[in-house]
Amino acid sequence: MKPMHKSLAALLSLCMAVSVTACNSGSNTEPEITGVQDQTVQAGTEFDAMAGVSATDAEDGDLTGKISITSLPELTFQNGKATPDAPGDYELTYTVTDAGGLETNAYATLKVTRQAGEATELMTFDFASAPQPDGHGWTPSIAEGVNATGELKEGAYVFTITDPGSSDGDIALVKTGVPLEAATYRVKVWAKSSADTYAHLLAKDEASTDGSFLGGAYNLPIGTSIAPLEMEFTSTGTGTADLMLNLGRITPNPDNPTDTTPSDFTVTIDKIEIYKITGEQTKTPVYTADFSSADAVAVTAGDGASATAAAAGGAGTIQIDAYPTDGGVWSIKGDLALPGITLNAGEKYYYSFTIQADNAQSAECLVESASQADKARANFNSIALNAGEEMVVTNVFDAEAAVEDPVIRLQLGAASDGVTSNKVTVTNLEFGTVSGDLDTEKTIDYFGQSIAADASPDLLWTVYNGTDEDNDLGVGTIWTENNSLFYRIDQGGSVDWHNKLIFGHKDHPLTLPADSYFTVEITAKATQPVSCGFYLNPLGGWDPRISKSIDLTTEEQTFTFETTDPLITDMDFEMLFQFGSADTAALGETTIEISNITIWQRSII
Repeated sequence: MKPMHKSLAALLSLCMAVSVTACNSGSNTEPEITGVQDQTVQAGTEFDAMAGVSATDAEDGDLTGKISITSLPELTFQNGKATPDAPGDYELTYTVTDAGGLETNAYATLKVTRQAGEATELMTFDFASAPQPDGHGWTPSIAEGVNATGELKEGAYVFTITDPGSSDGDIALVKTGVPLEAATYRVKVWAKSSADTYAHLLAKDEASTDGSFLGGAYNLPIGTSIAPLEMEFTSTGTGTADLMLNLGRITPNPDNPTDTTPSDFTVTIDKIEIYKITGEQTKTPVYTADFSSADAVAVTAGDGASATAAAAGGAGTIQIDAYPTDGGVWSIKGDLALPGITLNAGEKYYYSFTIQADNAQSAECLVESASQADKARANFNSIALNAGEEMVVTNVFDAEAAVEDPVIRLQLGAASDGVTSNKVTVTNLEFGTVSGDLDTEKTIDYFGQSIAADASPDLLWTVYNGTDEDNDLGVGTIWTENNSLFYRIDQGGSVDWHNKLIFGHKDHPLTLPADSYFTVEITAKATQPVSCGFYLNPLGGWDPRISKSIDLTTEEQTFTFETTDPLITDMDFEMLFQFGSADTAALGETTIEISNITIWQRSII
């Protein structure tokens, strides 16, 4: 046999000195570390950094025993355990190397808190002692012999109608003695029905001797989804009026007697809004966009999102190629330029534009500084678009701050269910000043408790919904029953704050004492799966001490959340459950039941 070449022999000798995997390093894979996560412990408490952590490698198998851990600031680990004495944040690095020399790192933060005593109960919310609901002067009127009832029930006025009678006024919800002055009035009733029906909404002058009406809207359809019934009238001077929502027999077309009020149905009324409008105003255009310049529209995208902007043919377009993988509605910002405009705090302005989206899209619509964002924000609004829908967006506002470089900013980061890309088109943009003394005063008669309707100072809990401030979506109501608090979302909003359950408000804050950690324990369920953001936030600003997501199901669950930083002084908080989203809006009616909220306190030692 011919002798082996010296070079080949040397190569084989080298391969024998190292692993076969190393010789075939092209097929070697990096090891993987799993189970590493941020954790919190008290100072002086032993911490097991390896709990739930493992490492594996396709070629070498289990490498858990080879994981090394380092910390900055330094901690001494023995068998993966350490006992930190000083409070603070420790950055942990987990490292493992396989037989082929490939190294993998994983990272986590260990938060070490000050030592605290045993938990004691600070407060448990008593849902059994809530005051009775308030009808705000609205009373049911049922004609004699008509088989129907009207009552305050489940945070609403509920009419159970077996027989609608023979005329519209046989069943009514009435408010008498409503004071009037020289003004235009708009009445908006938010109602739904278990079966399609009709209503008349009327305003009658109490001083009238001939029974004449100040105004009315007739044959208003009430469907199975909650929606506003609207009527407007004008008063030329002082006086009083009776407002009436007539729910009795209505047949809009006598030639079609089958199209009439049904039998055996229920009408639910969450709230009634009354607007008083006085004075006049004039709009003066200052800027009209022709979208001929590339500077007319711009977009920025973060948190994994991708988007571009263009201006041509009298339109500004924002093309969203990918929505954020992390973050929120603010991750994609589309800016409509307002060149040469400076806003003064307290002065009145308006804007109007037409917007269309290829796919369903919600957005926050802001007037704020291009460079400073919410640090110089003049106005906040919101938009919700259906796929292909063209909407005219108009708004009149008093600037909440002075802004030297304003833009109309569309925050578009929240994707609708199933939507992965989108194209948003804006045309007919006009911005200007408003002069005159037009004033709109709005009163909300909420049959549950609402922050927008002067929530009771005796109640720690209340609700806010988007339509309370004339946003496009968000209707719901709350009540207590059988030692539980219920929040029924009748219409989901497009952004999280459009459906908001609140514990702690300006008239009755949730006060937490200094030098303590807090644990919040919540027991809740829902009539169908629904998610919300949960926040423990100081009143008067946005700096949540707890910020978590809650996924409710039809089965009761208990959720526990903890603060990680003690308070320097006693502080007033709001505890928020924010449900609004495109997914919530798609669910339809959903009721959340909270059977317990307890806050535990651990005082610093």
